[in-house]
Amino acid sequence: MARDPLTDAEVRHFTRRLRAERSRVDAELIRLTGSMRDVRASRSDGVADDEHDPEGPTMSSEWSRIAGVHTELAAKSESVRRALQRISNGSYGTCTRCGQPISVPRLEARPAAELCIDCARILEGRR
Repeated sequence: MARDPLTDAEVRHFTRRLRAERSRVDAELIRLTGSMRDVRASRSDGVADDEHDPEGPTMSSEWSRIAGVHTELAAKSESVRRALQRISNGSYGTCTRCGQPISVPRLEARPAAELCIDCARILEGRR
């Protein structure tokens, strides 16, 4: 059963949540960029014994871990940016695949959701 469009109060609520999430994610991206810079400097200074440090992971391993987290956070930041853009253009809360409304409980769980639950399941192959 289709629902009415999001109310103004719901749009304000999700706007606040998305902006807070964007701030949190962007702050973490800045922190990780600094960590990546530190690891890069340690790898290139020739002092660190990358493969024989008994105290912890190798520099290469640490670089891979940080780069992976950075990539995930960058994707999340972009997803939140797109959601805020959909709020601006009035299409927030509408599935980008089928055009049906996205349920409020789904938006509560995933405020940046672009797909209704049915389309998300189809694309994940779980139908």
